[in-house]
Amino acid sequence: MGKLLAICISEKKGTQKREVPSAILREEHGIVGDAHAGKWHRQVSLLSFEKIEDFRKRGAKIDFGAFGENLVVEGYDLKSVPVGSRFRIGDCLLELSQIGKACHSHCEIYRQMGDCIMPREGVFTEVLRGGEIRPGDSVELIPADPDRPFSAAVITLSDRASREEYEDRSGPLIQEMLEEAGFLVRERLLLPDGRQPLETELKRLSDQRQIELILTTGGTGFSERDLSPEATKAVSEREVPGIGEALRAFSMKITAKAMLSRQTAGIRKKSLIINLPGSPKACREELGFLLPLLSHGLGILRGTESD
Repeated sequence: MGKLLAICISEKKGTQKREVPSAILREEHGIVGDAHAGKWHRQVSLLSFEKIEDFRKRGAKIDFGAFGENLVVEGYDLKSVPVGSRFRIGDCLLELSQIGKACHSHCEIYRQMGDCIMPREGVFTEVLRGGEIRPGDSVELIPADPDRPFSAAVITLSDRASREEYEDRSGPLIQEMLEEAGFLVRERLLLPDGRQPLETELKRLSDQRQIELILTTGGTGFSERDLSPEATKAVSEREVPGIGEALRAFSMKITAKAMLSRQTAGIRKKSLIINLPGSPKACREELGFLLPLLSHGLGILRGTESD
C-alpha cells in the first residue's frame, strides 16, 4: 500500500505547481483548478517520492511540484506499473494512461542540474471516479484487468489529407471497424507521408501509451514518400512477416495490384504494428479478413494466452 504525500496544482500552464492541502478530482477532467485538467489522457500526473529523494541527494534543492507533478506518491516505482493499472485514493479511482513524456523545452531544473526526472519517471492518469483527496491518504494499486478490451490506435499517412486538401476516409473507417470488434481506440492521428513523423509516433504509442494494436493506413506503395514499411521496420524489435504475406495473399484474390503492396508488420515491446493500404475499400476488405485472427496474437503479447 502506498501513501499520498503531496498534492500540487498550477492555475496556468508554464508555471510551477504549488502544494495545496486538499483537492477535488472530477471524473473525466482531473484536479479542479489545475491548468492541465481537461478531457484528455493526461489529466493527473504522478511522481514517486523515492525518485524525488534520489534527485535531491544529487544536490538539488527542490520542493514538491517542481517537476510539474500533481501527486507525490510514496511506495511505488510508478514507471514500472503497466498502463491500464488503477490507483484508488480514498473514494477516487485513477487509471494509468501514459508512462513518461517527451520534453520539448527544458525546464528550470534541467537548466540547473542538467537533468529532469519527470520525462522518464512521471506517469499520467485519467480520473474514472472523482472525490476529495488529501495528503496522508492511502494509495492502493489495482492491477489491470486481464479481460479488458484491447487498446488500439490508428494513423493515417497522407500529404494531401494532412494539408486538408483531401478528406481522410480510411482512418475513421478503421476506427469504426475496430470499435465494432470491441477494441478501445485510444488515438487516431493524421500525419504527412514520410518516415520520421511516423517513427516518432510509433515509439510514443508503443513505449509511453503501451497501445496494443497500432494500424497505419497509407504509405505502403511505390511512391518516393511511401515509407510506412521503413518506419515500421525501424522501430520494431521483431518483424511479423506472416501478417503482410497473408494480407497480400488475401488481396491477390481480389486484385492483382496487391502485388505492388509493401506493407509489413512488427512488434515493439508489447505493441503490434500493422501497415494497411490507403484505399478505404482495401482497408475494409483487409481489416475484415484480419480482425478475427488478431485476438490470439494480442493475447500472447499481453500475457493472457500461451503461444
